[in-house]
Amino acid sequence: MTLSRRKFFTLAGTGTAGAVLLSPLQAFYAKRTLAAGPYGALQTDPLGVLDLPAGFSYRRLSETGQTMTDGYRVPGGHDGMAAFPGANGNTILIRNHELTPTSSNGLNAPTGSKYNSSARGGCTKLVVNSSRNLVEHRGVLAGTIRNCAGGPTPSGSWLSCEETFETNNSKKHGYVFEVPSSANTFVTPVPLTAMGRFNHEAAAVDPNTGYIYMTEDQPNGLFYRFIPNNINNLSSGGTLYALRIIGSSGINTATGFPKNTPRAVDWVQIINPDPTSDTVRTAGYNSGAARFSGGEGIFYGSGYVYFTCKSGGSSGDGQIWRYSPTNNTVELYIEPNNSGVLDNPDNIVVFPNRDIFLCEDGDGTDFIVGITPTGSLYKFARNRLNSNEFAGVCFSPDGQTMFANIQTPGITFAIWGPW
Repeated sequence: MTLSRRKFFTLAGTGTAGAVLLSPLQAFYAKRTLAAGPYGALQTDPLGVLDLPAGFSYRRLSETGQTMTDGYRVPGGHDGMAAFPGANGNTILIRNHELTPTSSNGLNAPTGSKYNSSARGGCTKLVVNSSRNLVEHRGVLAGTIRNCAGGPTPSGSWLSCEETFETNNSKKHGYVFEVPSSANTFVTPVPLTAMGRFNHEAAAVDPNTGYIYMTEDQPNGLFYRFIPNNINNLSSGGTLYALRIIGSSGINTATGFPKNTPRAVDWVQIINPDPTSDTVRTAGYNSGAARFSGGEGIFYGSGYVYFTCKSGGSSGDGQIWRYSPTNNTVELYIEPNNSGVLDNPDNIVVFPNRDIFLCEDGDGTDFIVGITPTGSLYKFARNRLNSNEFAGVCFSPDGQTMFANIQTPGITFAIWGPW
């Protein structure tokens, strides 16, 4: 850690219900002496959990092991997440749990509600009121494996992605599952097989077309587009494609790719999206699709589909790409090649009309990193609790609250302040 990151001010005190607050004097002083990004320098949390800029507060909402509204325990492995509008000004969060069949803190569910009775991953639902207090949490998807990230749909559902390709208990895994934010009990799990069977990471929907873009968490993964037959009924099938850069068939984008240079693309069809062996990306590459190094978070915002590659760049510390649906181009947007600036980017969200925020999953200390509209990077939050990753960053519908997870031991936070 550099001296500028260590030289924090001590917080004035702690508010109610775990909310940590900074005094106006400290906020003023920090902005003058430790300015870093549009919100100022990070301040040391006396509780040793989250360092945030002056004037920002947090609350711990839902943690592994707590008893939920439905009587089951909060599972571990908090990962991707999205926020939806609820009744009476509430915010609904649908949260993934990246767990394997052998996870000790898995998601329990009633008999018959699981996709695979041996699997322990899935999704939970949280309801947070306008005062940023948790009023309800319950299980909504069960029996899946390594639900890593996903993405919200314009219809108010969550696409939960399995980051695996395996057969367990005679059930094939490696699919996308849809969970309505209105669900108040465990949904019937339906694998959306036409969206492909591979190591899914995350998904983003272009609201103008209903096309769904997806990342693949593999060193030689592809970038996918799914065109549904019916945008209001994803189980009705559709066609899966992979991105190809025109004039650079089969290129590996991990290194040597120029920044801020849009390249025209087209799309190659994946003929067999639901194979018995892990061949989707190989088939796409053999048709000329571009390889991306460790595809992670993805989000549609400001007319672009932004996505992260955790191990891209000459240093292997990560890249951020953006695809323009309007121009049908892709460009390398961010590649610092400096782990002190960006260390293995993961989940990502576009703050409406403002900055981009992403979660780090790197070595040592992880941060929530902000990116200004001009492409400047800054640290917004620091995990002081441990060396585990941030995940699931998203915003309430009114844009006043950021929600994020520390994956292990599994904590969901509400964060607010002078946005």
